[in-house]
Amino acid sequence: MSEKGHPGGEAVQGLAVLGATGSIGVSTLKVVGLHPERFRVVALSAHQRAEELRALCLAWRPALAVIHAPEAARALARSLAVTGTEVLSGPESLERVVRDPRVTTVVCGIVGAAGLKSAWAAVAAGKRVLFANKEPLVMSGHLLMALARASGARLLPLDSEHNAVFQCLPQPRAGLAEAGVRRILLTCSGGPFRNTPASEFAAVTPEQACAHPRWSMGRKISVDSATLMNKGLELIEACRLFEVAPGQIDIVIHPQSIIHSLVEYVDGSVLAQLGNPDMRTPIAHALAFPDRIEAGVARLDLAEIGRLDFEAPDEGRFPCLRLARAAAVAGASAPTVLNAANEVAVEAFLARQLSFAAIPEVIESVLEARPVVPAESLEAVLEEDRMARECAHRVIAAHGAKGILAC
Repeated sequence: MSEKGHPGGEAVQGLAVLGATGSIGVSTLKVVGLHPERFRVVALSAHQRAEELRALCLAWRPALAVIHAPEAARALARSLAVTGTEVLSGPESLERVVRDPRVTTVVCGIVGAAGLKSAWAAVAAGKRVLFANKEPLVMSGHLLMALARASGARLLPLDSEHNAVFQCLPQPRAGLAEAGVRRILLTCSGGPFRNTPASEFAAVTPEQACAHPRWSMGRKISVDSATLMNKGLELIEACRLFEVAPGQIDIVIHPQSIIHSLVEYVDGSVLAQLGNPDMRTPIAHALAFPDRIEAGVARLDLAEIGRLDFEAPDEGRFPCLRLARAAAVAGASAPTVLNAANEVAVEAFLARQLSFAAIPEVIESVLEARPVVPAESLEAVLEEDRMARECAHRVIAAHGAKGILAC
């Protein structure tokens, strides 16, 4: 791309924002809007929020837009006829978008396993890939990292915790051992039930679980934060992204969500990345890396905050953390099974078909039922994901019918 951009003289980044109507997509476009000289929006996608996608397309005039359902795509194309935006539909459309030569940077903001194939295609195409959705790395991180090395893709984390770790590591680096890293500490707000007795979990409603005390997020990730499964998935993601063993990663609860993660070195130094709990900070960092750009985020006032608290997580009340660590240690297909069972259980909880307390019970039942097998191809990962979901649905059906959990 020969188009000139910011004063550094580098080419303007052509962006594909996958999941543009979600919280990550909206925050990304807010940052992009502050820097029109650096970024050009080439493609936007949404699953089913057609009106919100239409408004974004009218504002940004992307060359491509993707929405899942064909009928919604046809209606959207008619309403965007004057903009010249080409509207696509179907899952393969996302893969076409990320491979488009006008796209240099892909923001992966699609929640859950649904974002795996498009993320895989972006990495295979050698793009600059910004991961907000942790599931592709949880399910197939070892394969994605190898694929990135082969294709020349650059993977950058958007998760606030992994972005914080990335910022606390020396750049460039050959490996964490060579850099003198002893361990990684991922911080966790503790969610809305940090001080709630486990005896009250059975009565928790979806509305209560989605009321996160610090972050504004979608419903699925909000429930994951409430069960602390989100932190378990982040542990697995960190293992894959930074190529470290599960034993080198600890979780620490930090209710203020000001320190986003820490890295401990062998000389006793501990580096931390601090900032207000606003996703625009890691988004701006990853978009502009290795430069720093304005994100529109309020300045951090430590005097006003006054104190920073820390505590160890209680895995007795939040067994999802234990299950995730066990899946990380087992490796192979175990993280895929964990993720699939969790997605099905959370969906059932949000539909009021499963209690909050039963979410980890379903996950553990599926993990016990599914053998750990090699997952050395995308096809193998997707097949294991399918079978684990089927098992989870059977577990939930049996639970509802008989009060038991069995696959």
